[in-house]
Amino acid sequence: MNKQMKSIRALGVLSTMLVMGLAHAQVAVIVNPKSATASMTADQVSNIFLGKSNSLPSGASALATDLPESSAVRDQFYTKVTGKQAAQVKAAWSRLVFSGKATPPKELASAADVKKFVAANADAIGYIEKSAVDGTVKVVLSVD
Repeated sequence: MNKQMKSIRALGVLSTMLVMGLAHAQVAVIVNPKSATASMTADQVSNIFLGKSNSLPSGASALATDLPESSAVRDQFYTKVTGKQAAQVKAAWSRLVFSGKATPPKELASAADVKKFVAANADAIGYIEKSAVDGTVKVVLSVD
């Protein structure tokens, strides 16, 4: 095997390890630190992100935010919290939007954008990798 082939193979192994690591990252559901909501169940979070509820347990309106569809953290969040795969979530939202019953979560470009949005909006709720959590947001649910 020549050097170029070894380098390509090594890169492939590293890429696989990175993807596998992301697939097992802890996900934190976050709200604004000033929110009256201290904790939430997976069912409560699921209801918000699947359009079955539009309010936080405190009674405040929930302003939900999503990571991009291409995000491994988004896939893990929906699989672990709602029990649904990406295609099922997309189909459910298509029906709700078509019927005029709900508006899907606002999709933001990155975890940093989700964290910034949640930190700036009292009624916002989102999810990011737990390792990205800092004092600008409050964790209400952790998912392994």
